[in-house]
Amino acid sequence: MAEQDIKQQVANLIRETRKEKGLTQKELGAKLGIGEFRVNRYENGKTNPTIETLQEIFAALGATIHVVVKR
Repeated sequence: MAEQDIKQQVANLIRETRKEKGLTQKELGAKLGIGEFRVNRYENGKTNPTIETLQEIFAALGATIHVVVKR
C-alpha cells in the first residue's frame, strides 16, 4: 500500500468517526485545544498527525484506533 493511500485512509477515518459522533470540526478542535483549520487539514490529508495526536483525536471522539501496517 502506498504511503499516500495510508494517509488518505487515516484522514477518512478521522472525518468519518467525527461525523458518526455528531461533532463539527470546530467542536472537535475545541476538545483538542486546536483550531478548526487544523482539524480540516487532518481530515483532508494536508497535515499528517503524529501517532500521539491520533491517540488524542480518537480519545476526544470516544473511540479507539487500530492500525495495521503491512510490509
